[in-house]
Amino acid sequence: MLPIALGSATKVIGLLMLSNKEYVAIMQLHKPVEERKLREVVSEFIGRIYQKPPVRSSVKRVLRIKEIYNIEVLEIDYPYVLMRISCQHGTYVRKLIHDIGDVLGVGAHMRELRRVKTGPFKEDETLITLHQLSEALYVYRELKDDSLLRKAILPIEYAVSHLPKVAVLDGAVEALTHGADLAVPGIAMIHEGIRKGDTVAIFTLKGELVAIGQALMHSEQIIEANRGIAVKVKRVIMPRGVYPRYWKKKK
Repeated sequence: MLPIALGSATKVIGLLMLSNKEYVAIMQLHKPVEERKLREVVSEFIGRIYQKPPVRSSVKRVLRIKEIYNIEVLEIDYPYVLMRISCQHGTYVRKLIHDIGDVLGVGAHMRELRRVKTGPFKEDETLITLHQLSEALYVYRELKDDSLLRKAILPIEYAVSHLPKVAVLDGAVEALTHGADLAVPGIAMIHEGIRKGDTVAIFTLKGELVAIGQALMHSEQIIEANRGIAVKVKRVIMPRGVYPRYWKKKK
């Protein structure tokens, strides 16, 4: 699973890099081990763990804390163990498997790895092959039928569907596209459970993505407030001029 962004959608690709991931991996054990012990040790790695990137990695080799949300043992056929791993971005699965082998006392290494989920993109729902994309483009060019192409290329709004959302009034949209931060009076609706510091997606009432920002208040504070800056805009997505300007230019 590798999301590819086109055009202005490249502005949100960084959010996908920082989103949670899910993998299916094959762990090869170096020696036999009891299934009960295997499952017990694997469960110990669920939660916050310390991890030092392997020697061959793209980041500095310093000890880091990463979150493992779940590890499911799908199948055991010694010496192979098939697992589904849900984890925080930046987790090295091959190092995780190596550490599991060390705790088991028998050693282990990663035999195969497949990423099946990145943020909102899932292998069984949104994954297409290059052959399917080529076929969709051929049908569009030859038959002027874009139905397959629309299934292959999703709107930019889908890429941020995993983020908490804030909907704004039409009068606030154009100011946001000029880089203004989002004030409380411009908010029409807000996702519950937003915490100060969270990354949020700012939408129009029609469901169009306007910008990406960082919440400066909890959602409860925003609902109760009458004024103040609620979201600091970090990345403007919508081009200027789509919505009318509601402020007067200085003379």
